[in-house]
Amino acid sequence: MAKPAKVKTTENDASVTDFINAVTSDQKRKDSLTLIHMMQTATQEQPKMWGASLIGFGSMRYKSPTSGREVDWFKIGFSPRKANLSLYLMGLDPGTREAALKVLGKHKTDGGCVYINKLVDIDMKVLEEMIEGTLKGK
Repeated sequence: MAKPAKVKTTENDASVTDFINAVTSDQKRKDSLTLIHMMQTATQEQPKMWGASLIGFGSMRYKSPTSGREVDWFKIGFSPRKANLSLYLMGLDPGTREAALKVLGKHKTDGGCVYINKLVDIDMKVLEEMIEGTLKGK
């Protein structure tokens, strides 16, 4: 197995609860708690902080399909950013991903990330299916 590349964003012992409690938007804090519950249920893993602002579940060796670079990363995760909720759903089958995104609701994408403003803007059942699909690819 190849040695992973060094990245700044690594799993750490910072408190997920403290991080969520520091989110200034009531809506983002509430949505974050919902995402934690969904992702924890799907992975059967405890949430962990990765870097200063990412919440991840589980860990794996991720290989970039474009660069071939390998890094230690979480299986699934998110970050409650000021502008939006950034969902990290890498590894979802491309066909399944495209079909799901067509019916997900209001969102933007970039790479493996899906950006949403708030959970009420999307179909939660579709998000749940995307989470499950992402985990099946791991």
